[in-house]
Amino acid sequence: MQDDNKSGILYLVATPIGNLEDMTYRAVRILKEVDIIAAEDTRNSIKLLNHFEIKTPMTSYHEFNRYDKADQLVGELLGGKDVAVITDAGTPGISDPGEVLVEKCYEQGITVIPVPGAVAAINALIASGQKTRRFCFEAFLPHDKKDRRSVLESLEKETRTIILYEAPHRLKETLGELAECLGEDRGITLCKELTKKHESFMKTNLGQLISFFKEEENSPRGEYVLVIEGRSEESILEEEKAKWEDISIKDHLLSYIEQGMSKKEAVKQVTQDRGISRREVYAVSVELEVK
Repeated sequence: MQDDNKSGILYLVATPIGNLEDMTYRAVRILKEVDIIAAEDTRNSIKLLNHFEIKTPMTSYHEFNRYDKADQLVGELLGGKDVAVITDAGTPGISDPGEVLVEKCYEQGITVIPVPGAVAAINALIASGQKTRRFCFEAFLPHDKKDRRSVLESLEKETRTIILYEAPHRLKETLGELAECLGEDRGITLCKELTKKHESFMKTNLGQLISFFKEEENSPRGEYVLVIEGRSEESILEEEKAKWEDISIKDHLLSYIEQGMSKKEAVKQVTQDRGISRREVYAVSVELEVK
């Protein structure tokens, strides 16, 4: 598609996450017009290409060759060929090696164009019944225990809606870890097999969801997206206030003054910490023999 003296274009082409009717006209056209399609799993993608009568040559681009193959694809692009990246399902660059290639293209001044379509995380979010204005996407939790624990702890005070992906064989374990970290009362919507025949949404809380799977005879099956309620600002404030219940206002003030705050700064901080009137804190501060 490109002149010999120009670099090609990298297209990030979204494909259906289940229902083939979600493939866009533009996506089909681009996949027919490019010189190469870089697919996460060519055995899986050939079914999609055959369905839409796309004859473009494919090459494998996946997690285990993402660096070496990215260099090869950049070479093709610099040589004037257009390349489309597709993942097994959904939008490339989300929980797949596409981001490595994009980064390398920017380093070489190669144009990158997204061709939008389905994203499991967004479809799950909008149908979850959870708040959609602010959210964070964590994809799959790390397998390494230390890294996994670190991520879970970071989510404990997350006030935005949380979106996770999980495989069926790890779902029960993950739900248990989430309940331990976030509490069994935390709201969650379990989204299963999005856009497919057995698509379902279960809006409940972590404790009830764990009980549901204990009673189920069959193991979880299918692809899951977990949309988890963010922690309320009120509960965080209540927890902060509770930390100071066993310490007097005087000692609270002194703890900040000993850290280098002025009396005025300490009064302001203690007022904020305890959620009480400034007048009450100031009255105590007057008795302190510090400036």
